[in-house]
Amino acid sequence: MTQHIGIVGCSAEGAALCYRTICAEGAQLLGPHAHPEVSMHTLSLARYMHCLDKGDLHGVGELMLDSARKLAAAGADFLICPDNTIHQAFDYVAARSPLPWLHIADMVAAEAAARGYRRLGLTGTRWLVDSAVYPEQLAARGLAFVRPLVPERQEINRIIFDELVRGVIRPEGVAYFQQVIARLKTEEGCDAVVLGCTEIPLIISDANSALPTLDSTRLLARAALRRAVEAS
Repeated sequence: MTQHIGIVGCSAEGAALCYRTICAEGAQLLGPHAHPEVSMHTLSLARYMHCLDKGDLHGVGELMLDSARKLAAAGADFLICPDNTIHQAFDYVAARSPLPWLHIADMVAAEAAARGYRRLGLTGTRWLVDSAVYPEQLAARGLAFVRPLVPERQEINRIIFDELVRGVIRPEGVAYFQQVIARLKTEEGCDAVVLGCTEIPLIISDANSALPTLDSTRLLARAALRRAVEAS
């Protein structure tokens, strides 16, 4: 028996990628077609956006806790959230949650340290990039980071919400991300880039990035898989 993974969803594309990764890669640990039990609860993204637009992190946290309680009732043993931005409310949530959580930025920071990276470019929504979600976790491991320029953050945010969360992939959007990542390498001296929005891996990977990528979605899914198996 493995532990039951609870996924607190936010945006559909990122949550779906996390879920698919758990199911697809479970076989590597458990055998053909096998994966841990998984439950997911997802409130409307519009409710999260309303709170984020107001800067209401307690409201974000209450939405996360609503999902957490429902997943606890469904039998989950621990929780993950494949959405970097709403981790701004993580401390509020963790103190009140009926179940333990894995922190997405902690999983990314651990992988970066293990792979020997020292200076990371940080991409994601404007709320995420401006927040302390990654700086706190990276600093704990002695890692430096660079935020994109303000105009770059604005365009990245637009691509995420106008395109990626809707499942829309445009060549211009891909090219823009590639341009920003290349600049983070050549002008800022970054040695890897954090894909700090769970939809970014839909368009950026090691295959088309100027920098090695730290895929927050899949790193969180893999950490959940390991916990589910090792704690059983």
